[in-house]
Amino acid sequence: MKKFLVGLLTVALAASMLVGCGKKEEKKKADNSLKDVQSKKELILGLDASFPPMGFTDKKQNIVGFDIDLAKEVTKRMGIKLKLQPINWDSKEQELDTGKIDCIWNGLTVSPDRKKVMLCSESYMDNHQVLVVPAKSKIKSLKDVKKQTVGVQKGSTAADAVDSTKELKDADIQLLGDNVQILNDLGNGLDAAVMDEVVAKYYTKKDAGKYKVLEDSVTTEKYVIGFRKDDKALCKEVIKQLKAMAKDGTLKKISTKWFDEDITTIK
Repeated sequence: MKKFLVGLLTVALAASMLVGCGKKEEKKKADNSLKDVQSKKELILGLDASFPPMGFTDKKQNIVGFDIDLAKEVTKRMGIKLKLQPINWDSKEQELDTGKIDCIWNGLTVSPDRKKVMLCSESYMDNHQVLVVPAKSKIKSLKDVKKQTVGVQKGSTAADAVDSTKELKDADIQLLGDNVQILNDLGNGLDAAVMDEVVAKYYTKKDAGKYKVLEDSVTTEKYVIGFRKDDKALCKEVIKQLKAMAKDGTLKKISTKWFDEDITTIK
């Protein structure tokens, strides 16, 4: 009987120790994401620095763009500095997971796969994947693309869109590093390209007469900001600031600067 009671006490003690360890683990997993950036007084933003007009390197080698202006205003209101960190877009999830960056904010499209590996914020802007061709191209619509060579950015949702678009099933898809490279090759090895509408329209306006954006949309998407899965406090604070900017007209002002109109969707 004594041995039985001792056994029960041993089991109970072990169970209590496990519960205690569990509580310690819970404390370790506390969401300190907002406190961490406030403590270091800096938000490290990961981006593809060749993605105009969202975030790109200008002629003076400064990183500028619509998303950059948004982030600068958000961090200013948070009382912290903004650090811009160019990354390889194809390995953006790893950059986030290893803590090299605090968020991905650069024309990031929400997708089921991305929601599995990162915390996606509320959408702040709509986007479309479109087909871009040289101005003198005979391609007038998606149906005209047969076995032509089509360029898309590796690791982008444009690549996902191409895979699920039946009109492009016979096309020769070329995965390239960034949209600047793709547009440089358009007409010089590439017959067409699939990319974000905001990028396509920026370049057709910038290089008038060189490219044309077809009316067909490959797919419709939404732009979000990507955080680590557990960084809910930081995500909530950033969206809080964006909503305040929408309310006082700052969001509209920044959008008009880059797009000549307010195309933001956050309220």
